[in-house]
Amino acid sequence: MPSTPSILALDLGTSGPKVALFSTHGDLLGSEFEPTALHLFPGGGAEQDPTDWWHAIDRAVKRLLARALVPPEDIAAIVSTGQWSGTVAVDEDENALGNAIIWMDARGSAHLAPVVNGPLKIEGYAADKLLKWITLTGGLPSHSGKDPFAHIRYLKDAHPDVYQRTYKFLEPIDYLGLRLTGKFAASYDSITLYWLTDTRDIHHIAYHPDLVRLSGIDAAKLPELHPANSLLGPLRPALAREWGLREDVQVVMGSPDVLSAAVGSGAVRDFETHLYIGTSSWLTCHVPYKKTDLFHNMASLPSAIPGRYLLTNEQETAGASLQYLRDQIIFPEDGLSLEKPANAYQLFDEIAARTPAGSDSLIFTPWLNGERTPVDDHATRAGFHNLSLRTTRAHLIRAVYEGVAYNARWLLKYVEQFTGRKAEVIHMVGGGAKSDIWCQIQADVLNRPIRQMQDPIEVNVRGAALLASAALGHLSYDDLGAHTPIAKTYTPNPDHRKIYDDLFKEYLALYESNRKIHARLNKLGH
Repeated sequence: MPSTPSILALDLGTSGPKVALFSTHGDLLGSEFEPTALHLFPGGGAEQDPTDWWHAIDRAVKRLLARALVPPEDIAAIVSTGQWSGTVAVDEDENALGNAIIWMDARGSAHLAPVVNGPLKIEGYAADKLLKWITLTGGLPSHSGKDPFAHIRYLKDAHPDVYQRTYKFLEPIDYLGLRLTGKFAASYDSITLYWLTDTRDIHHIAYHPDLVRLSGIDAAKLPELHPANSLLGPLRPALAREWGLREDVQVVMGSPDVLSAAVGSGAVRDFETHLYIGTSSWLTCHVPYKKTDLFHNMASLPSAIPGRYLLTNEQETAGASLQYLRDQIIFPEDGLSLEKPANAYQLFDEIAARTPAGSDSLIFTPWLNGERTPVDDHATRAGFHNLSLRTTRAHLIRAVYEGVAYNARWLLKYVEQFTGRKAEVIHMVGGGAKSDIWCQIQADVLNRPIRQMQDPIEVNVRGAALLASAALGHLSYDDLGAHTPIAKTYTPNPDHRKIYDDLFKEYLALYESNRKIHARLNKLGH
């Protein structure tokens, strides 16, 4: 074993993979990013090419290793994290059978009825089926159709040739595990959103035969299961040679982004809360129990830390709202606009910081791709509300920051109901946490101190690396939070309390007033 081991962490984000090198104590040594394309289709389709993923990872890894930040022989392990709730159909020769269906894809919604229907319904589910899912798994297939359960049902019904040719259905990070080791496997936590596993005993998770029968999915097409901290196997020899690494480099099973971010955020102890602002957003914490909030689409599911549960939820578009503002409104590529500056987000920060709180009562609702929590509503849509002749570009920009914060506050209410306690302080991570003004706005809107974590955009890869380090025995799971430094703490500004309380009430009213209109305007298949 090397005297100063380091860990290579891969994070397969929706915008592209990031690769990073860490010490076994969580010190960031360097990282590289490589973008990949997102393909959107009518009817709610969202796909990415797994081959593009792998080529991007290969390029990024080679760039990172070429920087000679550590001797290649010191790299002891590779671990993956990344986007969750996606489906890659692969054949027995490890080939992806077309594009991956990712977490944004809602086409499976129309294919759930035969499975979830029954004579007595609760929240759109047959009562007996709902009870079985909740009891065994902690959750159940979302009506939005955006989890692998629905993806596979969609493939079975709409693309039976692909379904028949599929050897295994894999989550995106488990597809990376296949490319790294040749093993068709999934972790206890990555497989959760298939809604086919019995999670009542957190130490012994397995497919439940009743759930598999209910799903209509062929059990032979499901990957074998391993704990998230298990060693999947050594890196493929040919790949080790190509990357210039030792052939005994171990590949750790890994965990999806939500679960690795929970560790990388430093909020590791039970009920310590973190807010992630990336393409999407979530507000989560570890909890010592299995519990489900059916009415607000949240549940405690298996964590990446052995023997622990993580309160799991997701809000659909957070940082994506700011990207939409940049690319489709302020700097669209339509031949008529100014050239998009490389520092557009920095300019947005500066403009938002000098714009008065409340954006002159302009409210942005960030539901560009529907919503998951605290409402499961694929049809709801975004908008700027209360535009007037006084509204400026600065108001539009700050309103987006505030709208994402209102959405987090909406979720915070139900997170605190779930845990039965107030979140005293919230760790903020993800790309959005790089913005000082966004951290302050979140503190003001949520009325909670916000801890801006150091290197917040590296939270997923840091969490994955810390988990790998613990799996290899270099750290204890209890000490992981001590290896995540805090950059700055933001306290709520009392001068903004009333305006944000008032506007948040109107934010909720906007959802209630418009949800039926959006449902009519956005019928699936329209």
